[in-house]
Amino acid sequence: MVSTLFKLAICFLILRQGAGNFNLFLSQAEVRKLMGLQAELYYVRSGVINEYAMTFVVPVPAQVHKLHFTWESLAGRPLPYAMSVNISNPSALTSSLNVSQVGEIPIGGVQTWALSLNCGPYDAEVDLALRIDVSRSRYNTTSVVLRRKKICLKDNGYPGPEEVLVAAPGSSSSGQIFYASIGCACAFVAAICVLVIAYYVRDKKTRRHRDPLQESRGLSSACSVERGAGVGPAQTFLPPETPPPLSAASTSSYRRLDDRPSRELHERIQEITVQRCRVRLLSIELEGTFGRVYRGSYHEEGAQAPRDVLVKTAAEHASQSQVALLLREGLALYGLSHSALLPVLGVSIEDRGAPFLLYPHTGYRNMKRFLVRCKLSSEGPPRALTTQGVVEMALQAAKGAQYLHKKRLVHRDLAARNCVVDDDLRVQITDNALARDLFPQDYHCLGDNENRPIKWLAIESLTNKTFTTASDVWAFGVLLWELTTLAQQPYVEVDPFEMAAYLRDGYRLAQPINCPDELFAVMAYCWAMSADERPTFSQLIVCLQDFHTQLTRYV
Repeated sequence: MVSTLFKLAICFLILRQGAGNFNLFLSQAEVRKLMGLQAELYYVRSGVINEYAMTFVVPVPAQVHKLHFTWESLAGRPLPYAMSVNISNPSALTSSLNVSQVGEIPIGGVQTWALSLNCGPYDAEVDLALRIDVSRSRYNTTSVVLRRKKICLKDNGYPGPEEVLVAAPGSSSSGQIFYASIGCACAFVAAICVLVIAYYVRDKKTRRHRDPLQESRGLSSACSVERGAGVGPAQTFLPPETPPPLSAASTSSYRRLDDRPSRELHERIQEITVQRCRVRLLSIELEGTFGRVYRGSYHEEGAQAPRDVLVKTAAEHASQSQVALLLREGLALYGLSHSALLPVLGVSIEDRGAPFLLYPHTGYRNMKRFLVRCKLSSEGPPRALTTQGVVEMALQAAKGAQYLHKKRLVHRDLAARNCVVDDDLRVQITDNALARDLFPQDYHCLGDNENRPIKWLAIESLTNKTFTTASDVWAFGVLLWELTTLAQQPYVEVDPFEMAAYLRDGYRLAQPINCPDELFAVMAYCWAMSADERPTFSQLIVCLQDFHTQLTRYV
């Protein structure tokens, strides 16, 4: 008994002595390259494994061909290690290390080493796992598995060797002094840049001494001055001779089924341009990082009284591409007329400020926020939403989508966040301008620099980026699920990178509590693996109307 306790005590002391003897992390430069964050990411800090970081699969963009890792021994002696790389598709991706697969973590400072990734001759998404086993003592080995998902594009092959700065132990003092000098110089230049930027921002804010609300409230007099002086309309953001900065094929969430060339963006803008001085911003309804939605009023020429409007606009720091995307997506429903659609009313673009997109406001509010309020309201008791009400709302959304398809338009982002509803449960489908900014939790980037509504996309849209009327039907099934769950997040337990495999294996959203079998059957039909097996919106309307008739028969 005493001998056993003695051995356990010895093992415990060995573990305690090895508890803080090495670090393994990603440098700030590596984290910024892969994730766009200014931070270091520790997988092992003082011998303690970061379990949360270990579960995250880091996407590797197509243009990145080397992964850099940094480690250091804190034990006062070299630590033996062994490394191996497991690749899911070796024909599409091969790898190599610039350090030996079996060796020792050196002492005397941090060391950075690289894993090179060489893509094959075709497009692929390849999973790879880097396993590192570090022997901290005879009885204690730490195993770390780092997972990555590499995007391989055949037109973006391996560029060849790149220079890697490795802080190897035993480097000369002159080299350290040289790198320290370079670091100090860079820090000095960075400090100068920060000061210049701060001065510029402060000067810009001083010149723009009024915020958009104050500016809009003071423009009514400017209208009369311009008309009295005979001044023409203000210069537009996109002059007629300037082509749209972003193509509809790459950025817009709408697509014409026949792919006929649409009218240029500036032509549509000029048709519905309104004077900025006729628009008054009253209060902020929604706000994101790069955009805002205001409640305001618009006084049409010749009208007795102004009308209530909602105004979508970009923030001051939004880039030109974000502004152009706002305009293109905001004008996608222009010219359409249906009771279940909310097209843009007007647009105001002037060179002195961000563009305004005007929408009629008659008591409607965002459907997703409405559903959340039905579930839990801080303004009073939550509103009870009956199955009959859910079906009525779904019917209106289906009729709006059916109208879009008759006009040979695919929405591509049909969801509760892109619909509005009033207190009488009247529903209208809207464009998805600013949706990515206002509801960032609904969009994910799978390493291709494109935020997409992954959890709402059909299987063919996920894998091939194919969008058709059938993919809109799939999204409508998820919208119906949102209605019955009061805007719960779909597939909340599924990683966005695993969605395609999850759907391919036949898994779907579960039947919500208190959801009738007939209604869930409609959802299930929408999520058929084959696009040809999914119903059309005309068929969905018939099914929903029949079910609505059954519900009202006994009421």
